Amino acid sequence: MATPDQFEIAHLGAVELFTPTFDESLHFFRDLLAMREVARIGDSSYLRCWDEYQLYTIKLTASETNGVGRTLFRASSEEALQNRVAAIEAAGLGRGWREPEVGIGRSYEFEDPDGHTMAIYYDTERYVPDDQDRPALKNQASKFPGYGVNARRIDHINYLASDVDAAGEFWRDVMRSRESERVRLDNGSMAAWWFRFHQKSYDVVYSDDWSKQRGRFHHLAFSPDTREDILKAADIFLENGVYIEYGPYKHAINQTFFLYVWEPGGNRIEFANAGARLLADPDWPVVEWSQAERARGQAWGMKTVATFHTHGTPFVENQEEIDRQALEGKH
Repeated sequence: MATPDQFEIAHLGAVELFTPTFDESLHFFRDLLAMREVARIGDSSYLRCWDEYQLYTIKLTASETNGVGRTLFRASSEEALQNRVAAIEAAGLGRGWREPEVGIGRSYEFEDPDGHTMAIYYDTERYVPDDQDRPALKNQASKFPGYGVNARRIDHINYLASDVDAAGEFWRDVMRSRESERVRLDNGSMAAWWFRFHQKSYDVVYSDDWSKQRGRFHHLAFSPDTREDILKAADIFLENGVYIEYGPYKHAINQTFFLYVWEPGGNRIEFANAGARLLADPDWPVVEWSQAERARGQAWGMKTVATFHTHGTPFVENQEEIDRQALEGKH
């Protein structure tokens, strides 16, 4: 049975992405996804999806490598923030409080068992549109862009983990997130684990990292309005030379309609639309898939692309060759 502490995280707030090709990555997010740049500080650009109520969605940072930086999660109240901080500290994974920064108030920084940097906060800055970005409808965060992919909001984040079991147990037992689905291997360990905060079917995912390195990244997902938007996005990426890895198609797990691409910096980006599917039942029983069931492929039978299990960021040594061999069936 669901308990009140399982609703203390409101949603995924914002994600920092590292890129070794800053200008090209900025073009991808700003011009192809129709995100708006709201700040430029040092080596970082702060960009927002058009219907996010907060100031920004991603922090794009120039770096020698790619991958994920700090992930921000908003608590549902100040009391919820203090409760989760106490649990994180008890687990020995806390790094301490940070002063207010762009878009958010005081936050508590921590890491998951795999070494990914995260922070939880409550106080936030709401986006106030200027004359150029003011929407026609007052119940909308900003003006509909009307070009490119029109990414409406951030949807979920999928981390790679050297130990999916440890990472999943942290989100289940310390962060008190509810499980929605998981994949159990024949040896009893988890290959992947999905967690949700409220009625969306998932917000945080962990997938097994074949390299067994810590702190790597699988993908960040954005949500357009419809499946048709995802089909249009595929054409936009085709015309702009963006590598399309997988899809458009429908997942078996959580039934999301998807498209995966690699943005110019090498990070995998998903465009995901779940249709009208929500998990309204607060006591939704976790759905477990076996290794054999997952081997059957996606909802309509398409097999999972081989690079889905090899490509991650930051790159391991010979990443491009590893991905090439995977596509040729040699990995």
